[in-house]
Amino acid sequence: MTRLSVNINKVATIRNARGENNPDLVRFALACEAAGAEGITIHPRPDERHIRRADVPLLKEAITTELNIEGYPSEDFIRLVIDTKPSQVTLVPDAPGQLTSNHGWDVVSNSEMLSKIATRFKEAGIRVSIFVDPDPVQVLEAKLAGADRVELYTKSYADEYAKNREHAIGRFIDAASAARVSGIGLNAGHDLSLENLAYFHERIPWIDEVSIGHALICDALYMGIDETVKAYLECLR
Repeated sequence: MTRLSVNINKVATIRNARGENNPDLVRFALACEAAGAEGITIHPRPDERHIRRADVPLLKEAITTELNIEGYPSEDFIRLVIDTKPSQVTLVPDAPGQLTSNHGWDVVSNSEMLSKIATRFKEAGIRVSIFVDPDPVQVLEAKLAGADRVELYTKSYADEYAKNREHAIGRFIDAASAARVSGIGLNAGHDLSLENLAYFHERIPWIDEVSIGHALICDALYMGIDETVKAYLECLR
């Protein structure tokens, strides 16, 4: 069954707006787990505008499911991840001040660098995922670079879903099929929602994990976190 990892960056954004510890990030992560989420995702950016470095060890110690840490592999980020030893690290090509992830790696052009970084993480016992666009070439290159998984950047699917969902999913089926044949694990994330997740999973049922933040947190404002997590899990059945 495909696992649901909840990205809690937006919860940290709300907390940081007042400079206090409300909402409590650890409490929220534990509530996600209690509702059935099988992982927690965080993306500690250099400016700490949502997840702070100090949050990372607290979350690692508190949660009982998998911790997935996303980020650009600067030396500071690499040290933080190796010190924390999460279940998974997801390498994203974000610039330091970038608002949100908006493209995958060109793994072909960065294969040597990504391979060296993947080796460092794997030697520390951390599963490595590389964030890529839905392109079979990039998926296969990530496998050659030593990644354990790829995460497909799903914004284009979400943007086109309402207009033509069959067309929207096409490139993702191609990329996911390449992952399946090559033996590399498969994750997906960005703008997946209650509207489009079930169809994505129906067409690509072998996906290992989806990481969902913004839409899920927005839904939780209306539905509560318990009912929201259960609704997303239902899309993956």
